[in-house]
Amino acid sequence: MDILTEALSSMRTGQPTSVRTEGRAPWGLRLPPVAGAGFHVVLYGTCWLVPLDDAPGLAPVALSPGDVVFLRDGRGHILADHPDTPAVPEQPDQFRPSLPIGTVSIGGDGPRTSLLCGNYHLDQGRPHPLVRQLPEIIHLPTRHGRHPELSAAVQLLGAELENPRIGSTGIVPALIDSLLLYILRAWFEDRPAATAAGWAAALGDAAVAPALTAIHEAPSTAWTVESLAGRVGLSRAAFARRFTNLVGEPPMAYLTRWRMTTAARLLRESEAPLTTVAAQTGYGSEYAFAKAFKREYGQAPGGYRREARTA
Repeated sequence: MDILTEALSSMRTGQPTSVRTEGRAPWGLRLPPVAGAGFHVVLYGTCWLVPLDDAPGLAPVALSPGDVVFLRDGRGHILADHPDTPAVPEQPDQFRPSLPIGTVSIGGDGPRTSLLCGNYHLDQGRPHPLVRQLPEIIHLPTRHGRHPELSAAVQLLGAELENPRIGSTGIVPALIDSLLLYILRAWFEDRPAATAAGWAAALGDAAVAPALTAIHEAPSTAWTVESLAGRVGLSRAAFARRFTNLVGEPPMAYLTRWRMTTAARLLRESEAPLTTVAAQTGYGSEYAFAKAFKREYGQAPGGYRREARTA
């Protein structure tokens, strides 16, 4: 069971959207907040990412060719050739839909910068704790041999966008979709083992990682703290303490969270009757499941399904 993939899939509310940005100095583009997580890939040239005034503690980030930047909460920000360059609002009507992705051009006649910009549609109302613990901005340089898989994905994207050919319309969105996993894998693997904390440590922990895998693989199992501790060879108290310290909540609280997350996905994405959803998420009756779901989501499962289908 791939916990990272499962966690991200649980938050997905749609396919990623993207646009290629071509800037020639002087240029500055103000990007509004998005419902999800934002990303930028520098395909050519250099630029700056400048957080807006409502982001105290976040400093401008210098970006170079091959760099990837990920914005956890899709916060508004500015891209520019220099932090002091005035920025104009994004203009969607400048997109050119004849290409595999939209394109926007901006600026004067100075040095050129080419970026892939976009966002992943993620449910930020109920973020998975793995995502919630990420830094607000992740900056990953891929030059000099760092993150070879991520670098390869960036190079493939650049090649497809520079020279669209047969199949590009399908290849580009698939690469963008995969990019999110490459970004987060690179960030997690960058954490030194001695200093890793939270989910960065939990995913590699000899006791917590197998317990998380067990919960994700079989949320319908009647897990207890004792049974999970027994699987990893720890006492109940030692396991509960270790799990809570790394994951951020006790084992049974996380089990309930994952059961409800799984139930919500089944309600959104399948026609399974409520009795089946209840059974697949560890509830012995439709009534017990509906009660737990309403406590977690504030509405009955049937109402949630109808609302999700009409959103």
